[in-house]
Amino acid sequence: MSREQNEIRRRLTFAIISHPDAGKTTITEKLLLFGGAIHIAGAVRGGKSGKQTTSDFMQMEKERGISISTSVMGFEYRGRFVNLLDTPGHADFSEDTYRGLSAVDSALIVIDSVKGVEERTRKLCEVSRMRDTPIATFINKLDREGKDPMELLDEVEKELSIQVRPMTWPIGQGRRFKGVYNLVEKKIHFFYAGTNTLPKDALELADLADPRLDELVGESLAQKLRDEVELLEEIYPPFSVDEYLAGSVTPIFFGSALNNFGVQELLDNLVSFAPSPTPKQASEREVQPEEEKLTGFVFKIHANLNPNHRDRIAFLRICSGKFERNKVYLHTRTGKTFRSANPTAFMAQNREIIDEAWAGDIIGLHDTGTFAIGDTITEGETLNYKGIPSFAPQIFRVIRNVDPLREKQYNKGLSQLAEEGVVQILSKLSNPNTKVIGVVGQLQLDVLKARLEYEYSASCAYDPIDYSIARWFNAEDPKLLKAFIEEHQRKILIDIRGGHIIMFENEWFLDRIMQKNPGIRFHTTSETLNRAAG
Repeated sequence: MSREQNEIRRRLTFAIISHPDAGKTTITEKLLLFGGAIHIAGAVRGGKSGKQTTSDFMQMEKERGISISTSVMGFEYRGRFVNLLDTPGHADFSEDTYRGLSAVDSALIVIDSVKGVEERTRKLCEVSRMRDTPIATFINKLDREGKDPMELLDEVEKELSIQVRPMTWPIGQGRRFKGVYNLVEKKIHFFYAGTNTLPKDALELADLADPRLDELVGESLAQKLRDEVELLEEIYPPFSVDEYLAGSVTPIFFGSALNNFGVQELLDNLVSFAPSPTPKQASEREVQPEEEKLTGFVFKIHANLNPNHRDRIAFLRICSGKFERNKVYLHTRTGKTFRSANPTAFMAQNREIIDEAWAGDIIGLHDTGTFAIGDTITEGETLNYKGIPSFAPQIFRVIRNVDPLREKQYNKGLSQLAEEGVVQILSKLSNPNTKVIGVVGQLQLDVLKARLEYEYSASCAYDPIDYSIARWFNAEDPKLLKAFIEEHQRKILIDIRGGHIIMFENEWFLDRIMQKNPGIRFHTTSETLNRAAG
């Protein structure tokens, strides 16, 4: 195997997704701890303890204890180079999470054992399943009194429409939680609450009838474990890597991320069977990761990643080939060439300049305003990668600058944050000087206001607008499209790419206009709009 093939095959790029407060960012930190990327983990306690996690670095994330923006972290573990994405769990930041899912080859879903499968978990799993993304599952917070583990297995199968294969099993629960039993390796891992260091060695038990089990966990828990393991072996077939890679089964791991229960078993298994870089679909063709020439796409842009430098970074997922520092590449949307003198690798907000990167890696490119989300980079071939959507806004506000002396800073911040995907900036067709902010959730409005103030020293105010539904639209007949736009121009907005969006007061108005205009096609995401146009 050549060096190029080996570098690509050892890449592991996955996203961690969950409902808010399931412990996603905590498990991110513990994976970094086990991977040797950090030496001691800072616990997440809703931002009230004064401690922050490695992956939450924006000011609002530190204050509120939630993930607002996708973070990227890389580390080496057992011969594989891991690119880990910690995505926002909150529904208001769905677009950032969905874009992150477009840039990975597998996903890890974190479920709160107390609450079970929640709404965001279902939706995120659906998005992953649409791409046949392999999914592993970590059921968290076993150190709390929660749902019965057997019940949780049934719930995952029913709610997420995916078959489960338990890989580890909890010994006790809540106050009686003693650790996890590795069903594949036949090992018991004992961990201790309240420790931020690596766990002790596991105890290997070839036979659960071993009387040492009774001595270590007590007769009651030992017998319960024996009975449950016997039942699991009767109900569930052995884990198949091929079924996992096809997206039809999910391996299940149990533990407590906060207390280091079960995290190492999870990481060890991920590096053993999670996929290397997978083929990615462009509009023109499917691209294989082993191809010699570089291709990649920008799935995220972040301004002021380092507030001291006021920089702007484009996150590039490399899909094929090898990226080299100072080499000339093609930016296919503009048709212009560029080269990067300082491509960077990530550890959340910390970066280091690299000379090369491979298919599967996620790197940062210094951006002066050249890149947009969805842009494709190649060595000369005209390719356009698919699957990076914008979503129709559900909340609208007219935005205005409240400090005329800071007009330049206000406009710069608004423009950069819109290009970053924090909000959608829309112009009224009937009055282009009026700017309308479109967002999926209320928190995005708070983020925009806070970041304008913190990062650009600008301030804004919002005025209400009486619309709650929006759709992109187009038509095959140009005359029909022109007539529709003229008739409804007071309700039409223009997005930053020139697409038309029409607003509605409620579903009744939407249904009525759709019935009256069968020649007009309405779209809930820009991705379906672009696909229809293509």
